[in-house]
Amino acid sequence: MTAPLLKIEHLEVRYGDLIGVFDVSLEVPQGSVVALLGSNGGGKTTTLNAIAGLIPVHSGSIIFRGEPIAGQTAFAIVRKGLALSPEGWRLFVQQSVENNLRLGATPLHDKARITVLLDRVYELFPKLAERRSQRAGTMSGGERQMLAVGRALMSDPKLLMLDEPSLGLAPTVVESMYETFGRLHKQGLTILLAEQSIELALEVSDFATVLQVGKSVLSGTAADLANDPQVQKVYLGTG
Repeated sequence: MTAPLLKIEHLEVRYGDLIGVFDVSLEVPQGSVVALLGSNGGGKTTTLNAIAGLIPVHSGSIIFRGEPIAGQTAFAIVRKGLALSPEGWRLFVQQSVENNLRLGATPLHDKARITVLLDRVYELFPKLAERRSQRAGTMSGGERQMLAVGRALMSDPKLLMLDEPSLGLAPTVVESMYETFGRLHKQGLTILLAEQSIELALEVSDFATVLQVGKSVLSGTAADLANDPQVQKVYLGTG
């Protein structure tokens, strides 16, 4: 059996005396879309930030491409092929669209690929191409989400993590964004998706893990979770 691209076992993250997550386990198979589900405060963002090296891991293991990465710097982790498009975008708002994208390519070993990657992002998000000289801080929420995803793609990741990409966006913008994620998946990109929009996430995912109060309580195929009334009622609150 092929080892998963990403495997997390019994992850625990603390903020001083506070526990962010205390027992999260999940797997992301190569070439799949995996949804990380749960209500606000369930631990989705903490889990993604820990994987990305943005916050320290108290205990547990994170294995990416067969290598333990817990404790490594965020820069080193990006260089290994794992990128995060964070909740709230975290853009350089005084910088232009293109400068934000180029900053996303900072970890690349092969700087000659920057032009190719820029062209790829502009093909995926034509609005960014139109506004490449515009300051990021003057863009709409949907455009900022495009830019955050585009910046993550500039590191040429093997695994793209998306934290609440639909949050606060108009339905038409969300539909367009998810169409783009589908295109990326068809091109071979593996995706780990944290979403509060459960129905949407299950629709586009192959597998899902449900978090409740910092603990993974259920994992399975997205189809099984979507079609099980009891799971919907008890774990997802939508039944």
